[in-house]
Amino acid sequence: MQKVRVLVANRPRLMKDLVLATIGDQPDIEIVGQAQDREEIIELVERTRPDYLIIALEESETRPGLNGFLLGRYPNMKILALAAERNSGIFYWAFVDIRSRRVESSEQGILNVLRNRPELVAG
Repeated sequence: MQKVRVLVANRPRLMKDLVLATIGDQPDIEIVGQAQDREEIIELVERTRPDYLIIALEESETRPGLNGFLLGRYPNMKILALAAERNSGIFYWAFVDIRSRRVESSEQGILNVLRNRPELVAG
């Protein structure tokens, strides 16, 4: 059984301790590190490649700015943002939308695709 790899990066110590107490003894979860600040989070994500990152949610309904950066670089990772004082959390993940369109099998069809001119690609 492959373990779920989790990086914990909550700044309030109480929140971090609660998260670690909740997941620390789970046989299918491995804590790959703990980070204290933004720079350390980025460095540890790069080094450990966790499946999940658990961070503090600063403001309710506001996506932490770090999320877009990290999910852009590591789209397979998921982020769980928690706010203990409000008893709330938000789960973030990246979704790659794969689309297709028929292409004319000709020199012009190939060139239109390479030049990103979808209006000239056969529909």
